[in-house]
This record gives sequence, C-alpha cells and structure tokens, in this order.
Amino acid sequence: MSQSVSLEGPWSGGGPVTFATGLREQARCRAHYRRRSNEGYVVTTVCATASARAEQTATLRKIGDNRYTGSFYNSEYGVSGRVYVIVHGNTQSVKLTTTMGWATFTFRR
Repeated sequence: MSQSVSLEGPWSGGGPVTFATGLREQARCRAHYRRRSNEGYVVTTVCATASARAEQTATLRKIGDNRYTGSFYNSEYGVSGRVYVIVHGNTQSVKLTTTMGWATFTFRR
C-alpha cells in the first residue's frame, strides 16, 4: 500500500480560469491546507485574475492514494462547486467546476 502525501501547509501556483461566457483569464493562487481528519482537509484559497480577486474555502475528503474531492463555496460571489485534487510529491493538480465556469490549476509547495 502506498503512503499518501500530506497536503498540510501552504501551496501556490495558478492556471487558466474559463468562464461560462467563454472568457478565459490566468489566475495566480495561494492555498493553505489544514488537516480536518485522517481522510480530509479544509483548504482556504485566494486567487486573482486581471479582473477579479476571489477567496474560497473547500472541504476535501480522500478518495484514493493522493486523490481528494470535495466542494467549495465563495461567499463574496455566491458561487459553489466541486474540486478535485491529485497530489504528485510537491506538486498538485487542482480542477474546479461551477455553473459559472471551470479552472485547472497547478500548485507547488
């Protein structure tokens, strides 16, 4: 059985955000993960694009070795959605989906 990598602590990175309108912008993000249980984390993320800045909180649960999924909510914009995280050592791939668009980020320690 392989050992899962801890997400705890700060991560940063970014990637493209695609809005339902078709508009696409690059985002830079900072994320901080806190362990909630053996199988889950709470993550607070701040992302900024050329046109906006957003802060959201997500709750993640483990679904496999170094794989997590969960939901997030942004109270400022009233947006909620799903998040999927795959961890590869000190890098993680993050996918977000909402009714208003989607994003694909790469975070590093």
